[in-house]
Formats: sequence, C-alpha cells, structure tokens
Amino acid sequence: MLLHLCTWPEVEAYLHDSTGIILPIGSTEQHGPTGLIGTDAICAEVVAKGVGEAANALVGPTINVGMALHHTAFPGSMTLRPSTLIAVIQDYLTPLVRYGFTRFFFINGHGGNIATLKAAFAETYTALASDRIPNAERVRCTTANWFMAQSVYTLAKELYGDQEGSHATPSEVALTQYAYPDFIKHAPLEPQVAPRGHAIYSPTDFRQHYPDGRMGSNPALATPEHGRQLYEAAVKDLTSDYLAFLAAE
Repeated sequence: MLLHLCTWPEVEAYLHDSTGIILPIGSTEQHGPTGLIGTDAICAEVVAKGVGEAANALVGPTINVGMALHHTAFPGSMTLRPSTLIAVIQDYLTPLVRYGFTRFFFINGHGGNIATLKAAFAETYTALASDRIPNAERVRCTTANWFMAQSVYTLAKELYGDQEGSHATPSEVALTQYAYPDFIKHAPLEPQVAPRGHAIYSPTDFRQHYPDGRMGSNPALATPEHGRQLYEAAVKDLTSDYLAFLAAE
C-alpha cells in the first residue's frame, strides 16, 4: 500500500491492524558518469515498495533529497543541511504519531543520511514527549540501509569483488537499471576502477580527489539482471527485519 494512493478511511482502517509504516529515504546527487542522479532515492523507493508488498505494510512518500553537501561540486546534486533534514524528519513523523503510527522503518539508500537520521530520531523522541503527544512513549524509529543488508553485501562481493567500491557502485547502478531499463547510461570510465582512500571533506576537495564522482567503483560491471538479484535479496532481508521491528518491544 502506498500512502499517496490511499484515502484517509483506508489509512484509518490500516491503523486498526498495524501501527507500522515504511519510509524510503535517499538522495539526489551525482553518481559518476553512468549513475543516475536519483540513484539513492530510486533504490530506496524500489526496495521499500517490495518490502511493503511482502509485509502488507504501508509505504510513505520517498524523501528524495538527503544530506549530500560533499557532492555539490557536481551539477545536478541537491542537498539538505543536517539541521534541515532533522526538521523534515520531525515534521514528517509528528502528524503520523498523532494518527496512531508508532513504528517508523526508514529504508535508506544513502550513507550520508545515516548520522543525521540517528540525530533526527533522538530529537523527535524528545519533542514528542515534550509536546505530550499520545503514544509518544511507544514510538520507535530505525534505519535499514538496503545496501548493508547481509544478503545484498554478500551478493555484491560475489559479483564485483573489490570493484564494488563505496560510491557510484555497480550494485546500486544495477538496481536502477533493473528499475528503469530505459534509462541505462553509457560513458567511458577512466580509470576503469575509480580511486579510493581519500577522506571526504569539502565539495571542492571531493571533486579534486574523485574527479568523475566515483569512489573505488567500476559501475560498468552492472547489469539489469544483477539488479533483479540484488532487489530480491534486499526485499527478503528487509522484510524479515521489518516484521521483527514490529514485533519488538
């Protein structure tokens, strides 16, 4: 069930059976010469829909823009400041808690969001309690990074080995190719495997050390069939994680 395709009576009926909701979150940022700018949001959304179908869970709207300040030296990249993203998360959750939702399962597609999400959850718990919103003490939030699911990590290593890298990876590019086969991009990659190992600082520094935007990866290895396999692995693992999250105290 997709929240934006439901009516309010349908959501009200859903809440009689479950107080859980899945929220995909990604980023709008460069992913090298062949990766779509929306890669992180696309991956999170596709996996979230799959988990929603498998678990009969409600899936909220995708948060497409995340914390990607370090990518803004590349045209097309967009970002929220960490403080803005924290405010967005809190504003998203507050009305949902008022309706009766208490379990928020964020399926994340962008490593740069992880620290900010953790901070956002802490601020949201405190704000809900301070405002004395009913059920505030029962609210739980968690982040499930699809690319870190055990089956996904294992499969990516089998398919790509050391050429998986850490940004504009063949695994995430493959998943977008599976989701959007009409938008597969081709471009020369030089070197074939991108450099790695430099810490991330300012946007200018990032582009200086990773001139085409990739980090240690070779996305030329990606195929739509790999994307299908990675999708199925992610949905299987995260469906299990979501159901366990609902059942936990």
